[in-house]
Amino acid sequence: MRILIIGSGGREHALVWKISQSKKVKKIYCAPGNAGTSELAENINLKVDDLPGLLKFAKEKKIDLTVVGPEIPLVLGIVDEFEKAGLKIFGPCKAGAKIEGSKVFSKEFMVKYGIPTAQAGIFSKIDDALAYLDEVGAPIVVKADGLAAGKGVIVCSTKNEAVEAVNLIMKDKAFGAAGSKVVIEECLVGEEASIIAICDGETILPLASSQDHKRVFDKDKGPNTGGLGAYSPAPVVTDSLMEQIDKTVLQPFVSGMKQEGINYKGVVYAGVMVTKQGPKVLEFNARFGDPETQPIMMRLKSDLVDLLFSTIDSRLSTFSLSWDDRAAVCIVLAAGGYPDKYEKGLPITGLDKVPQLDNVMVFHAGTRLNNKNVEATFRSPETESRKIVLTNGGRVLGVTALGDGIKLAIKKAYQAVELIKFKDMHFRKDIGKKALKYLK
Repeated sequence: MRILIIGSGGREHALVWKISQSKKVKKIYCAPGNAGTSELAENINLKVDDLPGLLKFAKEKKIDLTVVGPEIPLVLGIVDEFEKAGLKIFGPCKAGAKIEGSKVFSKEFMVKYGIPTAQAGIFSKIDDALAYLDEVGAPIVVKADGLAAGKGVIVCSTKNEAVEAVNLIMKDKAFGAAGSKVVIEECLVGEEASIIAICDGETILPLASSQDHKRVFDKDKGPNTGGLGAYSPAPVVTDSLMEQIDKTVLQPFVSGMKQEGINYKGVVYAGVMVTKQGPKVLEFNARFGDPETQPIMMRLKSDLVDLLFSTIDSRLSTFSLSWDDRAAVCIVLAAGGYPDKYEKGLPITGLDKVPQLDNVMVFHAGTRLNNKNVEATFRSPETESRKIVLTNGGRVLGVTALGDGIKLAIKKAYQAVELIKFKDMHFRKDIGKKALKYLK
């Protein structure tokens, strides 16, 4: 079986790693991939938004299954194009992906189908948005309508910050066309969990719970990022809470999509705030979370390829998942300055030392290989090997460890982090700390 995975982040490396373990798979391609995926797959120089190029490649190579990692190709309608060509592809159609592509659509969908969420106002004019802020005050959350790489959600503690956020999105167009509309919603208080499930249009099957760390600094300070770490399971998601989430969020999602005439097949990712009033949805995503996928894939014992085909063929009702009882923790190593300006092309050292640690994987995100042209400034005996791994993005690596309990998993992950170095490397030192309060 030949598999094509679209994307270049830590999520995609984790998917490549897990899919490579299936005995059914003979060849994996990754477009465009990174330095890590190149060890298990053949990287293809195609961008994730090059739908014609990806379709042509899949036809020529007779790809048996395409797995879409990031949201951009889903929102552009890659699933519709591949299915028209008779190709198997995992991910929701263009109409379904709008649940992530438009925060306005998502909010209206939740309200329409009674899915618990924050109260909000939707605005296409700056003056109306600012008038609403006068009415509701702060704290408040301002969201750009469209895709903004995880950075279009601004939590504002004061009204002045909210006014700045509205102007940044709608006036300054910091996120381009994504800021043509804004959603302004109440700031929910509680603990956030990532509920990632697989849906085949009829059946929805939750994966292991996880928790992301969005803010760039310790103690959830600083701007939002794509995610600086994650762990699984999330102790805040008890069995009884999961039953409540299934009843009030996941089942209404499936029912709502059907009523909208959308045959939703793929990942349903609900960012859920656990409040005193119960679980409330912050946002829906239409793809695997990043970095949540890394610890989840480390814990998944079932064959991922079987799961993906069961979804495409609407056989999820007969599928059962098997999980490793151990906890998994992922710590993201980011470029200095991320999520703002940062340097690329910096050599990474210490990756060869990590394999000496059991049950630890380093999933590559913003990396690339370069055997030549390493800047003279960074040359050293350690970087003079044939394969030099360079930084190539904001989130560079996801150091992920399994352990008997969250405490040990955290310890092992940070032990591995200490082995890795690159200039201005930044990481949070409190990943998983929220889970420790649940230990008896």
